[in-house]
Amino acid sequence: MSTLPLEVIEMLGQTIAKVVPITIVLALTFTVLTHFWACNPGKPWWRKTEIVTDICYWFFVPVICRVVRIGLLVVGAAAVFNIHGADELIAFYDNGHGPLAELPLWVQALLFLVASDFMLYWFHRMYHGGGFWKYHAIHHSSTEIDWISAARFHPVNLFLGTVAVDVILLMAGISPNIMLWVGPFTTFHSAFVHANLNWSLGPFKYVIATPVFHRWHHTSLEEGGNTNFAGTFPIWDILFGTYRMPADQLPETYGIDGEPLPSEIVGQLAYPFRQ
Repeated sequence: MSTLPLEVIEMLGQTIAKVVPITIVLALTFTVLTHFWACNPGKPWWRKTEIVTDICYWFFVPVICRVVRIGLLVVGAAAVFNIHGADELIAFYDNGHGPLAELPLWVQALLFLVASDFMLYWFHRMYHGGGFWKYHAIHHSSTEIDWISAARFHPVNLFLGTVAVDVILLMAGISPNIMLWVGPFTTFHSAFVHANLNWSLGPFKYVIATPVFHRWHHTSLEEGGNTNFAGTFPIWDILFGTYRMPADQLPETYGIDGEPLPSEIVGQLAYPFRQ
């Protein structure tokens, strides 16, 4: 009998076990920081109108990303490199392969961060136009942005975005071992840029994305919702003319233009297919 169902259940349990302590640390950290440096005064994050929806996404997204990422890496190895079997797959991906795997791990990690952010910048712009917006609108549907809003993504948005970029770079040869460094950074930074903080970090606002930088992206189109697409490095917005950081001004309202989306996760997951 196949052990695949048991392996999937074990993998889900491992993912949840990692998410819980990270969630507690982030919740405590941003609760304290927001108390002193809130960008928009109002209800604390745990009293958000759609807090249950965001909590569901917060635990649902890491699980589905891990399952799909592993699945695509297996399919990719078979289709591109003709590698089959668990032992061969583990040996192939374990420490990376090819020229990129020969680089020091810290160089691979830096390369991964820059390359993935560049690709995600363009994926992000793609999702703001045409038929892709209905999937990305889920992320923009919240009118109360805070750290836990970071995980509100439709699965289609995740597949043709974060997961696809990860798979491309790992198949290119970068070692999965870099995730020990990159993973915690991206998790914290994603929560950080969505946090209700009035931080722009002075001159460093041109170096790394900040809460104020990203909050402009979550405003209406008229205010700046079609700017600041970079997830980590604002240099892409600066280079391609989509940077927006008004001096001595903070965004006040968030959400999408037009009719509001369903507020519960099931309705949001079904929303794009009803359009």
